[in-house]
Amino acid sequence: MKNTIALFDFSQKINYKNELLAGFTVAMTMIPESLSFAILAGLSPLTGLYAAFMMGLVTAIFGGRPGMVSGGAGATIVVLIALIKTHGVEYLFATVILAGIFQMLVGIFRWGKFVRLIPQPVMYGFLNGLAVIIFMSQVEQFKMTDANGATSWLQGTSLYIMSGLVALTIAVVYFLPKITKAIPASLVAILVVFAVVLGFNINTKTVSDIASISGSLPTFRIPGIPLSLETLQIIFPYALIMAGVGLIESLLTLSMVDEITNTKGNANKESLAQGLANITNGFFGGMGGCAMVAQTLVNLNAGSRARLSGIIAALTILVIILVGAPFIEKIPMAALVGVMMMVAISTFQWVSIRIVNKMPKSDIFVGITVALITIILHNLALAVLVGVIISALVFSWDNAKRIRARKHIDENGIKYYEIFGPLFFGSVTTFIDKFDPINDPDRVVIDFKESRIVDMSAIDALDKLSKKYIQQNKVLHLKHLSEDCRKMLKNAEAVIEVNIQEDPTYKVMPEK
Repeated sequence: MKNTIALFDFSQKINYKNELLAGFTVAMTMIPESLSFAILAGLSPLTGLYAAFMMGLVTAIFGGRPGMVSGGAGATIVVLIALIKTHGVEYLFATVILAGIFQMLVGIFRWGKFVRLIPQPVMYGFLNGLAVIIFMSQVEQFKMTDANGATSWLQGTSLYIMSGLVALTIAVVYFLPKITKAIPASLVAILVVFAVVLGFNINTKTVSDIASISGSLPTFRIPGIPLSLETLQIIFPYALIMAGVGLIESLLTLSMVDEITNTKGNANKESLAQGLANITNGFFGGMGGCAMVAQTLVNLNAGSRARLSGIIAALTILVIILVGAPFIEKIPMAALVGVMMMVAISTFQWVSIRIVNKMPKSDIFVGITVALITIILHNLALAVLVGVIISALVFSWDNAKRIRARKHIDENGIKYYEIFGPLFFGSVTTFIDKFDPINDPDRVVIDFKESRIVDMSAIDALDKLSKKYIQQNKVLHLKHLSEDCRKMLKNAEAVIEVNIQEDPTYKVMPEK
């Protein structure tokens, strides 16, 4: 059943059955994760659920692309645990508001496009590391906490029951799509396991063992902190880190959905939506968050391609908070663990292993480094930043080695150096070593027809080279400069000394 709905920018064909079922499935998988991370951070369970509701609703309506799911993600709350322990929950809410402002500024100034600078090996490493984190976090559900707060692994019958139910969930999720894709396999798996536990009266760990999830509507309140410069100094670095982590994970998730659905999202619009959602969280008692890779994959695997499923998931969580908690609290954790384990397996980029022998060694190193930082530190922003920096350094080194010069002397005794490859900070040393001011003739021309002057280091190198020829009473000319290179040299003419040979019949990369 496909129809067209016109609400905000929803003007697209929608399969209502898929969207409805996907929304319910996503809600079921968001609840335990939001609860777990809220409790981990020492917050009220409702703080995590409010975040799941508000992040999910705002970003589903205003976000940069359909199909994405946002909620109270652990990636953002993990960086705020230290702040919560030292200053309390009110400072958390203020930090979430400030982080949201930073994210909106990224969208306003259209900086979201810089996510395109993230190389594919970094994406592989990020997703592989995230897959391991998702899987290991589910393994933690095989532990139990006693009355004294001590944690230990399940043993005996409890372990066998939990393992058997998880295996049943995984089997349903794996085999059902081979039979039919009419109903999301994850939702069927949850219902099957729930029915088995209820029908056979099996004693196993349920959602209620994590925390109670009943509550009321979130209410507006201004964080109770002093409005002072000292407060800003406390929350500013945390807000900046949270904004960075949230945007990186959200925009990487957006890129991932783009690839899966073969469509294109809007990174700047998503940045605005993430910021608005976090500001809403800060004023309504949510812990904030960002896009959730695992839940987004659950959503896509369930057949969702529109915004409706995200809205349904968010509203489902709100209904559960208000009236549905007693029912949801009885859902076996084994069902949710099995679903999330299958999500982790599908998140892992198995293609990166298959093509490992065909990838450059530098790309393999980048992918492994990003994955390890993600797994060990749980700092997604740092992992991606390190990956981008290493990739940039490798690129610079490779290009530095590629610069070369072809030399010849014409019938007038003028020596020409035809440069190939970019002249920038990494290649200036090799570039200068190619010249011989002492033995060169009185007139020398550097031809940039196949090269470009990229940065200030290149300009400085040309200035030093020119002065070397001047010291030998020789003249150095630059030829075939593109207009942007000419402009760069003109802007620096007060501090450099070079001669540009006019060539009115030739232009490279004219300014538009």
